[in-house]
Amino acid sequence: MIQRWSRKKTPLPLLTLTFLVLIVCSVFYNESSLRVFNPDQTPPLRHRPKITYVEPNRDPTSERGVLDRFSRCNSTKEYSGRSTRSGGSGGEGGGGPGRRDSGSHECDVTSGKWVLDNVTYPLYEESECPYMSDQLACHKHGRADIGYQHWRWQPHRCDLLRWSTSEMWEKLRNKRLMFVGDSLNRGQWISMLCLLQSAAAKDKRSITPNAPLTIFRAEKYNATVEFLWAPLLVESNSDDPVNHRLEERIIRPDSIRTHALKWEQADILVFNTYLWWRQSPVKLLWSDDEEGECEELDGMDAMELAMETWADWVMTRLDPSKRVFFVTMSPTHQLSEEWKPGSKGNCYGETEPIKSESHWGSGSDLPTMRMVERVLGRLGSRVSAINITQLSEYRKDGHPSIYRKFWEALRPEQLADPSSFSDCIHWCLPGVQDIWNQLLFHFL
Repeated sequence: MIQRWSRKKTPLPLLTLTFLVLIVCSVFYNESSLRVFNPDQTPPLRHRPKITYVEPNRDPTSERGVLDRFSRCNSTKEYSGRSTRSGGSGGEGGGGPGRRDSGSHECDVTSGKWVLDNVTYPLYEESECPYMSDQLACHKHGRADIGYQHWRWQPHRCDLLRWSTSEMWEKLRNKRLMFVGDSLNRGQWISMLCLLQSAAAKDKRSITPNAPLTIFRAEKYNATVEFLWAPLLVESNSDDPVNHRLEERIIRPDSIRTHALKWEQADILVFNTYLWWRQSPVKLLWSDDEEGECEELDGMDAMELAMETWADWVMTRLDPSKRVFFVTMSPTHQLSEEWKPGSKGNCYGETEPIKSESHWGSGSDLPTMRMVERVLGRLGSRVSAINITQLSEYRKDGHPSIYRKFWEALRPEQLADPSSFSDCIHWCLPGVQDIWNQLLFHFL
């Protein structure tokens, strides 16, 4: 019976059949397109093989060798495509307006201009801060023009909350504030100590010796302001706060536990990382590797792996009541031709900010900025971004240049050409980094 029905059944017209096939193909194509262009997805990392995911920050099942400045790769191979980002690492808000950053306020306080203010700035005197670093004390080391100390940041459509030492201490009462990162974050920590120390009696304050974790304590407020040296966020062979100038940069891209054990009890955390990743390539030594075989990856992609491991820790291990901030990249001013066409210098001799609000120099990498934005976006309201990049881009005058202590003897040819040894990376204090802390105060 079934066979007879089949034989007598009139087949579908060819045109109708073709139409149905086109509809089916269209559906599959549209679904594929949605997957490719879904804005919640992160584009594939550049020049990478197929990505396979590994679980980050897991407790090691066996003892790993210590990763320090004496560590070496037994061999090196191409990057295998492993990533620490899991499918469930998305955060609240999905990168929307729920994230507490400058964009979530009535006014974007990071969009504005620098205004000369000889009345209320600087917020402290360089010579009166006992915690001042010789790397940042520009006036002490011979800088005669001190105009860099008198610039105030003025947002376009509102005012930045005026700094108050007493109010900041009240925000910190019975709390631990910890800065985690590289020498630029250490500079921000020193700035914070200089801003706060005047309200802490000399006999009621203390600071530990220089170490990976350095702690300033104020008994009156039962509070600490701390700095942890972790320039690459994840474990690395550069985690010694003094001896970290190494030819080969090695990281454990899937492990942040060594550092996290030191910072997980802090109440307010301020992280940064950027410049150390600009030395490419970076060697990756995964936690489960027992042969010392490293993989090699360019700096920005390696930074993304580290950021994902850090983000996983924030989402899965951190008490949501903690306040977490991430400070965006700090610009450098190595090429004066970017603001003065035809010149061949750098920040040496500069005494005023850049006036053009469209200025963006080569010292700030836009792809890296977008990558950081993607990672922070997945964390939702768990992390607040402090965007210091554009406002600091204008301050070509704010670097130590030659006016700092150099830890190595300068060669005669360097002394004959000051721009050849100018520090256009760090920042003089008082100066730009005090404004970074004023932004932190504003967001707190």
